[in-house]
Amino acid sequence: MPATSSAGGPGGTSPFAVRNVRLFIAFRVFFNARFYYPVFTILFLDFGLTLSQFALLNAAWAAAIVLLEVPSGALADTIGRRNLMIATGILMVIEIALIAFAPQDRPALLFTLFLVNRILSGAAEASASGADEALAYDALQREGNPDDWDMVLERQMRYRAAAAICAMSIGAAVYDPALMQQVADRIGWDVTFTQDMTLRFPLYLTLVMAVLTLIITLRMEEVPAEPDGETPTDLSLLQAFRVTLDAGRWILRTPFALVLILSGLLFDHIVRMVITLNSQYYRMIALPEATFGLIGSGMAVMGLFMPKIAQILARKRSPRYNLGVLVLFTFLGLTGITFFIPVWGLVPVLALYSIMLMTHFFLSRYLNRITRSRQRATVLSFKGLSFNLAYGLIGILYSLLLAFLRDDIAAAHPEMGESLLENMVFRESIAWFPCYFLVALTLLLIFAWWKLRVT
Repeated sequence: MPATSSAGGPGGTSPFAVRNVRLFIAFRVFFNARFYYPVFTILFLDFGLTLSQFALLNAAWAAAIVLLEVPSGALADTIGRRNLMIATGILMVIEIALIAFAPQDRPALLFTLFLVNRILSGAAEASASGADEALAYDALQREGNPDDWDMVLERQMRYRAAAAICAMSIGAAVYDPALMQQVADRIGWDVTFTQDMTLRFPLYLTLVMAVLTLIITLRMEEVPAEPDGETPTDLSLLQAFRVTLDAGRWILRTPFALVLILSGLLFDHIVRMVITLNSQYYRMIALPEATFGLIGSGMAVMGLFMPKIAQILARKRSPRYNLGVLVLFTFLGLTGITFFIPVWGLVPVLALYSIMLMTHFFLSRYLNRITRSRQRATVLSFKGLSFNLAYGLIGILYSLLLAFLRDDIAAAHPEMGESLLENMVFRESIAWFPCYFLVALTLLLIFAWWKLRVT
């Protein structure tokens, strides 16, 4: 075996000299740079959809991911990860084009197009999940040093954060017709901007990102999985189901892998649920809507330095220590938001966002190291499936909680106006998150102790 250097792969080769590693980073940047994210909810409403339709569309998106997550991982391990990546690029182009050019004057057709958009978006997320990381990690294992994966993750997260900063800032800016009108007047453009016109601008910009994503996937190279003596190297499409079952059994029989996935699931589904609700939370801590895009950009800035902190912790501290760090800051963040402190209430949200970044860094590092090459994409898809399933379940639980609190508060205060009632229900619902986290954490620790006690 050739000597390796701490500077990279064999002979000190940089991990970024590996083609698939560079393309993996570029893919993550372009695929996630979605200019409509800072105006996601109001974009759907301004197109003419209702809140109930918006909720239904998000449910369709989550369902598509849950149903396709693991099958896509198995397909990646059978028909080829590069083929799944190309499919991801094609799906992204179609999903964005559908709503970028959707007619607003035909409500039934509009909802149908948005429904197809959400299904295709979920399918794209599922197709990319696991396949992109598996292509990059196996290429690094073949051409460089897999110990350099930390460096790849850290740079990928920093570049993705930088792209998110631009997307958040520009997307919110071009969506505002008043701001666009001011810019046009200053440079002498004879054009009148309306909301119906500018609401499509973030979508047009995202469509450009979709085309670039497709180009990136076409340039990726397939990396043959290393034979492990247990799985044949000439898998066919019909064997995808067997690959899925094998990967599932491996997770269940590998205590550390199972505990890793469950630990990541714990932090991801709770924190992601809170972040989904951030626009309503921002309103209640006296932050003007005009600042939401800037706040999103500010959060993305954390992605420039949090991966480095996670990398240092991963290399110098044990998984148990890092779990303790995540537990502490998650509980502080969840408790902090319950106070709804004007303006300063943004601090615990930033803490929770940093936990999300660190969780995914730790999980990728630990899980890739113990997973066999042949099953890598499928195992990573199982991880994605569990995360999205947990997110969907907490969404259902939260909806039931809102309905219960609404009936309870409305009965106690029949004179309360609709807006005030919604705010009070939201405030009461947020108070449940720290308790839910502690109960779920206790169950996880008991289960982890039981599974790991003999290892």
